[in-house]
Amino acid sequence: MSEYSEDNLVEQPAIGLFSELGWETANGFHEFDSSGKSILGRDAKTEVVLKSRLRPALERLNPGLPQEAFDQAMEELTQDRSAMAPVQANREIYELIKEG
Repeated sequence: MSEYSEDNLVEQPAIGLFSELGWETANGFHEFDSSGKSILGRDAKTEVVLKSRLRPALERLNPGLPQEAFDQAMEELTQDRSAMAPVQANREIYELIKEG
């Protein structure tokens, strides 16, 4: 592998930093096995959000809220924003997370 690759210069340092900060990291490069099943729980490669991890995190960060609130949050956060400009889509998600 080249010394000046994206993996060496960006991905591996970021993974190392996240690990130092206590985050769980996983290499998803070969996420889908030969049967098409994902080790990270995605249904398809186009699915961006790891829903199996998002809902428990929402519940952990917001104890006591009714299940309907979590259902609504999941719907809002996982809405397809592919037709939006990436900056606008990121801004919308940021506002949802920040403001609720």
